[in-house]
Amino acid sequence: MTKIEMTEQIIVAKKELGLSWEEISKKVGLGSVFLTSACLGQNSLTKEPAKKLCKVLKLGKDVEKALIEFPYKTWEKSIPTDPVVYRFYEVIGVYGDTIKELIGEKFGDGIMSAIDFSMDIDKEKNPAGDRVVITMNGKFLPYKSW
Repeated sequence: MTKIEMTEQIIVAKKELGLSWEEISKKVGLGSVFLTSACLGQNSLTKEPAKKLCKVLKLGKDVEKALIEFPYKTWEKSIPTDPVVYRFYEVIGVYGDTIKELIGEKFGDGIMSAIDFSMDIDKEKNPAGDRVVITMNGKFLPYKSW
């Protein structure tokens, strides 16, 4: 089973059971961002969470095996057209250099890890319109000289 086939089965089961990613992640015992990413094929799960997920969604061993397989992470280099994804490109386009500059000032020359990383997505009620709150937390990795 491919990661794409796995994702399709997970999405169908999620819809049929009427569960949210938040509900599924609580039952599996993982963060909703990471679990959703694994279900969409961008990360892998270890055996126990994969087994729990398949039990929650009533899916078979083939999905469990696909969840455990390491993903091949790729993305198109062109700008996406989905408005939500596009806006992240816009944010990085407008604020990317600022983010890099401020990280450099506070930490030195290096990067924020996307491997030793966590992210939370929350909703903040606001009378002017609800707000999307995204918290990214990555380990700082300095560049090495050799």
